[in-house]
Amino acid sequence: RLRLDLAQYRELAAFAQFGSDLDKATLARLNRGERLVELLKQDQYCPMPLEEQVMSIYTGVNGYLDDLPVDKVRDFEAEFLKFMRTQRPEVGEAIKKDLEIKPETEAKLKSAIEEFKKGFKMQYGLA
Repeated sequence: RLRLDLAQYRELAAFAQFGSDLDKATLARLNRGERLVELLKQDQYCPMPLEEQVMSIYTGVNGYLDDLPVDKVRDFEAEFLKFMRTQRPEVGEAIKKDLEIKPETEAKLKSAIEEFKKGFKMQYGLA
């Protein structure tokens, strides 16, 4: 799904350079694509554990970053992963153990994202 979202983003971004009349759906895809690209940036020599990659990408492809400014995406990711390690370690452990997101893990992950995002938006005055 990530590959498809990024491919669509790149295609639309190339198209958008030549046209100015973009519908809401196209703008939404472009906005999500920008955030996914930002989310996938990783500092050199700083590998990320699989479960953290999964949780991070999950936030992007499921629209949890859509209403955040692009320049806050990396802050969100870093603080969210810290939150998950300290407040909800069982979610990452389940992803690592199962090598997938099972329904019960997904429910916990969604709840954690929503809880964290509310606090993040308040902290940065984005509410």
